[in-house]
Parts: sequence; structure tokens; C-alpha cells
Amino acid sequence: QVQLVESGGGLVQAGDPLRLSCAASGRTFGSYAMGWFRQAPGNEEREFVGSIRWIGGITAYADFVKRRFTISRDNHKNTLYLQMNTLKPEDTAVYYCAACSNDWCMSVDYWGQGTQVTVSS
Repeated sequence: QVQLVESGGGLVQAGDPLRLSCAASGRTFGSYAMGWFRQAPGNEEREFVGSIRWIGGITAYADFVKRRFTISRDNHKNTLYLQMNTLKPEDTAVYYCAACSNDWCMSVDYWGQGTQVTVSS
């Protein structure tokens, strides 16, 4: 079992930065990669934002990120980060951390509970 706890969400203005954290505990060594997803209001599905391998740190991002977001991890702290810059109102969503079996988080093994990010215009 892997437990994932997100933090850092909140209400910000358009153009502001925000950093999300995801603390992982449990059998994290079994995860190939970690990722971030988001689910906007009214959307039924979660949208892939990006992922990073635990070993090697290779990252992958969705096209809409356009270098505004950066994923990083601290292996010693078992913590995943999502640095979001130049936020837009359309970035408003619940952001979820995920433990994944492969690159691009095509297969998600565990989910966090989510943290709300609201960007006002």
C-alpha cells in the first residue's frame, strides 16, 4: 500500500505561482513514477498534467503545461512537487497526486485525496 497526501492548494490570482506537495508513505519503492492529474469543475475525467520517474528523474508533461509547470521530487523525503507558474483561471481544478506503474502514468496504482486550486481572474 502507498499513501499519498497532497497539500499546498488554495485561492490565487491569475499570474500567481503556487507549489503543490505530495507526501508519499508506505511501499513507495514499488512505484515506477509519480504523477499529477487534475479534474476541472464539470469534467468527469482526470486530466494528466505530468509525471516523473523516482529513479533518474525523467519527466513528461501534457502539452497544455507549456513550460509553466515543473515537476520535481525529493527521494529522501519521499515527496513530489508541482511548481505552477503564471496560473490561469482555466487551471482551476482539484489536483491529484498519483503513484504510477509506467511513464506518462498510463497506469495509476494509487491516488491521493486531491487538493483544490482556484485561480481567480
